[in-house]
Amino acid sequence: MNTVDQDALGRRLREVRSWRQLSLRAAAELAGLSHGYLGELERGEKVVTSRATLEGLATALRVSPQELTGTPYPPTNPVGSDAHAALAEVEHALSTLNLGIDPGVAARPWAELAAEVNHLNTVLRASADYAAQGQVVPELLQQLHAAYLQQPHHRAAILIGLLHTYHSAAVLTKNLGVRGLPVVAAREAEHCAERLEMPEWRAFAAWLRGHAAGAHGRTFQYEVSLRALDELRGHLDGVNTRQIAGMLHLNAALACAARADADRTYEHLGEASELAARLPENRENFGYLHFGHNNVGVWRVSLGTELGRGPAVAEIARHVRVDLLPAKARRGMFYADLGRALATDRSTREQGLRSLITAESIAPQRVRNSPLVRETVADLLGRSPRDSRSDRDLRGLAWRMGVAPSG
Repeated sequence: MNTVDQDALGRRLREVRSWRQLSLRAAAELAGLSHGYLGELERGEKVVTSRATLEGLATALRVSPQELTGTPYPPTNPVGSDAHAALAEVEHALSTLNLGIDPGVAARPWAELAAEVNHLNTVLRASADYAAQGQVVPELLQQLHAAYLQQPHHRAAILIGLLHTYHSAAVLTKNLGVRGLPVVAAREAEHCAERLEMPEWRAFAAWLRGHAAGAHGRTFQYEVSLRALDELRGHLDGVNTRQIAGMLHLNAALACAARADADRTYEHLGEASELAARLPENRENFGYLHFGHNNVGVWRVSLGTELGRGPAVAEIARHVRVDLLPAKARRGMFYADLGRALATDRSTREQGLRSLITAESIAPQRVRNSPLVRETVADLLGRSPRDSRSDRDLRGLAWRMGVAPSG
């Protein structure tokens, strides 16, 4: 097994700070932290458990967040190895395929391709099965590009299929911690949306672009979301445009939360909640994004965790029917975020561990590759009493994630 000692991120912080020739105090001021807290992070006495802190440190040290977290993480099991092995083929597809240029293969019938796109969305991506997605996405992209030229009577449907497949490529590369490729996939999705000339799909591509930028550009994520919302302003009578507008507000809320701007976070969360309330019960699941009342509730938990609400997040979580969300990936991250929040307080750490273990059981590949979950597990390892039942469960979780105690 590939192991990661508990103070790996702290050691990287210290190494990069020294390389930048910054004093502890200077680096802390640039990151908006106290120099005492940064010292504790570097010594492994504290861990980074929020996007705001991680991204603030990366900005201060002028590196990407992945430079500090060490992603992509070495795989700890055969499935993880398969997921990482598939990344080379995904990269090749993203680098070589262009809309309108024949890839030189005979496209399968559109009905077959449509069924494969549906399986990708409803099964593989919904379960965060990166290994299986990595095997499907490269060949499917090639087939769809060929079909775009060879089957012009299905062109609009093929463009939507490409948007979904690029969405999958962006998400799997982002969540495995690969730099550059998520943005490439999102840009290609934008090209497809431009050909469709449908406001909801242009907004979908803008949402994906902001989502892919994520930690590398919260200001950009926020601005691209606002621009897309402005373009949708005259189209919100449509059910699909309301759904993607809601997702854009959630994107904007996350960008604000990652910058510790609570007021604007809750402003956008409120807008998303209002849009969800205006949706009819029977509707198309636009973009397979599952936007609605329950999804907003899941985001409310995630954003509360990000803003440091701690165990108070549990009260929000009580009102979320997470079991009604069909996407395992989203359910898994709900429990992961809840576990992260509960783990911040001594009185709820045991509950936090139980939530993290539940999260891993639902979406193992997604949860094991989350830098913030891994940091939380490392922190719990340093606090857990040896030889208790919870300690054994925690060490099992840490072992499966490749976060092994150094002693």
